[in-house]
Amino acid sequence: MRDTGAPAALGGPNATHIRVFFRAAIVFLIAGIALGLHMSISGNHAVAGAHAHINLLGWVTSALFGGYFALNPAKAVGRLPVIQFFIYTAGVIVMGISLYLLLSGNPAVEPIVAASSMVTFLGVLIFAWIVWMPARH
Repeated sequence: MRDTGAPAALGGPNATHIRVFFRAAIVFLIAGIALGLHMSISGNHAVAGAHAHINLLGWVTSALFGGYFALNPAKAVGRLPVIQFFIYTAGVIVMGISLYLLLSGNPAVEPIVAASSMVTFLGVLIFAWIVWMPARH
């Protein structure tokens, strides 16, 4: 497929990369809302921190990443954006689950929360690199 310069969201060559960010965001939104409903129904809000992290780092930030790449399709080219997606998403998934377990009274998972937070931060740093570096042509 020839690169027409059309935004990936309109069917350009980088549409798949953008789509996975939005799909991941929706999965995080569903998980965050489900956790919020669980807290509301049970009356136990001890895991509110995990709920917030899943919604903000998972849903909102993943959607923002996808939006950035949709608006800047040249930045979605190459391996680095794909690597960034997998590092960031894996970090948020592990952090959300381990933070839920930690806040539920399982202190043994605290090192996992810390490590997955660093992985998530690495994903953010890679995204920052992508934003600041010139697009490949």
